[in-house]
Amino acid sequence: MTISNADRARILVHALPYIKKYTGKVVVIKYGGSAMQSEELKNSVVRDVILLRLIGVQVVLVHGGGPEITEMLERLGKKTEFVGGLRVTDRETVEVAQMVLAGKVNKSLVNLIECSGGSAVGLCGMDGHLICAEQKDETLGFVGRIVKIDPRPILDLLEKGYIPVVSTLGCDGKGNVYNVNADTAAAKIAGALKAESLISLTDTAGILRDKNDPSTLIPRVTLSDADKLIADGVIAGGMLPKVECCTDAVKDGVRRVFIIDGRVPHSILIETLTDEGIGTMFEEG
Repeated sequence: MTISNADRARILVHALPYIKKYTGKVVVIKYGGSAMQSEELKNSVVRDVILLRLIGVQVVLVHGGGPEITEMLERLGKKTEFVGGLRVTDRETVEVAQMVLAGKVNKSLVNLIECSGGSAVGLCGMDGHLICAEQKDETLGFVGRIVKIDPRPILDLLEKGYIPVVSTLGCDGKGNVYNVNADTAAAKIAGALKAESLISLTDTAGILRDKNDPSTLIPRVTLSDADKLIADGVIAGGMLPKVECCTDAVKDGVRRVFIIDGRVPHSILIETLTDEGIGTMFEEG
């Protein structure tokens, strides 16, 4: 499809109010799901992030890497066990998680952003005690519950014009390292930064009244709506912890929180720079 110069101009003019709204503001993007596995989608996300940074948005990219951890454990001949959706993490497993998240995944994303024209620096939660954590449950081993977020390492990088890329490992005062859920970390980081918005990329269109029918998308959910949807079983399963993270972020002062479909190319730009948006927005009420 060919886009005329007039169409290009209209698109830019249409985006202007949204650019003004977000310029100078912090936007935290939780990066995961298919958008991390597909090279095409990965490039789409990176281009969106760089464009937002170029128009003055202070973008923070927070990522997990569960599939990559599982793949590495399998290569090492180590079986993965999950309890309640969380990986049982002994000392050897957390060492693998540290190697994969803070090393391979994080630095690959930084490199991709740099090669695509952006400026990025990789962080993990241990850097500057960004993510202080404690053991969540003895039966899970080195799985962390966040105690405190110190946003100063992120703020320092934002001030210098970089895109911080954060892998979700935490630590305690005794030197123990913990694997931390990426949705939880992104929400807590967004709250600590008093971000304008938190955008969570998932493998669904958003909150659906009928999980098998994308046309039942619920575009806006208040905190009270969320409680009712949970009670009614509309929000359940793997979506439940994601929604709890979103509502926690709203309670912590994040102005706009979104769950959007990361399988849609340029979904971040569609959400931030258009009237239509994409996915579900959470708000107070």
